Amino acid sequence: MATPAISHEPLIDTFGRVHDNLRISVTDRCNIRCYYCMPETGVEFMERSEILSFEEIERFVRVAASLGVTKLRVTGGEPLVRKDLPDLIARLIAIPGINDLALTTNAVLMPQLARPLYDAGLRRINVHLDTLDRERFLHITRRDDLDKVLEGIALCRELGYGPIKLNAVAVKGLTEPDVVPIARFCRENNIEPRFIEFMPLDAQQIWDRNKVLLADDIIATLSREISPLIEIPDRDPRAPATEYRYADGGGRVGFIASVSKPFCLNCNRLRLTSDGKLRYCLFAIEEADVKALLRGGAPDQDIAAVIRSNVSEKWLGHEINSAKFVPPPRPMYAIGG
Repeated sequence: MATPAISHEPLIDTFGRVHDNLRISVTDRCNIRCYYCMPETGVEFMERSEILSFEEIERFVRVAASLGVTKLRVTGGEPLVRKDLPDLIARLIAIPGINDLALTTNAVLMPQLARPLYDAGLRRINVHLDTLDRERFLHITRRDDLDKVLEGIALCRELGYGPIKLNAVAVKGLTEPDVVPIARFCRENNIEPRFIEFMPLDAQQIWDRNKVLLADDIIATLSREISPLIEIPDRDPRAPATEYRYADGGGRVGFIASVSKPFCLNCNRLRLTSDGKLRYCLFAIEEADVKALLRGGAPDQDIAAVIRSNVSEKWLGHEINSAKFVPPPRPMYAIGG
């Protein structure tokens, strides 16, 4: 009997959301220890044999691309600690149907890898940086690497990366002093800051809604201290960030308000963890195992079927703001940022 062909119908869930965006975690390891993400010591990482190979990731993406996935984001852990990452970037960019690839990084290793990644075809990056103050950086990350991060950002600008965006997690009682300096730094360097509300994805269960520095409060601060912010009309409704522009023309600012203003109704993203589990939501409790298929010799049709099934099971949205909310069993670094 002939093997049935893969259906190329769009990946649409039961709520009518079309999925064309895949986030790929390449490792759960990280070279910093942000207190709201990982314990300082005693972190148990997956065995390397459990992590998908580049060949396995490439094959999965080829199947996903045949189903309408066009956008990729490579994440971790910290993706730059994955050996030979530029090779994977080149492989993924070359896949037919993929027209956009970005990478999220803490940029500690960018001084060494910015050029190889650029040569591999990478252009879009998001740098995770919460503060420009060395002492506070050390307090947050438990590493004294701020100079390396700033060197990496400068090198990326010199090489021609763009757009460069800066992700800053907003935690009440900690990062208020950093909001304006981060915004000014980005204005001066043609970078778009993205302030991300603190989410319940930490490994130490320290999240509390009272610790969330709300997007509206940051907007008020920047409007007062720098220039009034005006929401940009006609933005892509599926993008996680709500974008604003300064009234004085001095650039843009994005806000990912997952807690105060969830954007689940427009979500178009799937996530592949570094150990080969497919997730329809960052906060999902259940996962679909694709690694077993990739390593078991399953045909592409079987992998496609799992992707479609995962999309069809997608819920309406997380319930952070209700008593029903249950944190995912994995912390952020094990899921993929």
